[in-house]
Amino acid sequence: MSSIEHLKRYLRAIEEFAPADVMATFFTADALQKEFPNRLFAGGRQHDLPAMLAASDKGRNVLASQRYELHNVVEDGDKIAAEIEWTGILRAEFGPLAAGATMRAALGMFFRFRDGKIASVHNYDCYYPF
Repeated sequence: MSSIEHLKRYLRAIEEFAPADVMATFFTADALQKEFPNRLFAGGRQHDLPAMLAASDKGRNVLASQRYELHNVVEDGDKIAAEIEWTGILRAEFGPLAAGATMRAALGMFFRFRDGKIASVHNYDCYYPF
């Protein structure tokens, strides 16, 4: 499977709130995610694989649904740069937003693959005003 196909399957799994054991199959055991400062996390944050899986599980409690629309992808060897539009419908109140409200973000995501799996991802999440 190509890295781009792997990325598309990964995004679909996130949308479907796949369980942690399924999500773990997309990553190397030592995978790291770095989220650069954004509206939700002003200081940014970094996660290892267990923390990424925990955050994915938490998403089920916050969101009723979510969609990742892949707009542009550039592949260079073991690296992928992706431009993605994210839309989430809130299951519960979040800050000033009521349950059922829609959140949107433009995402720049940069992936590095190793042995056919995601070894690292850097997120540049630009949330639209809410």
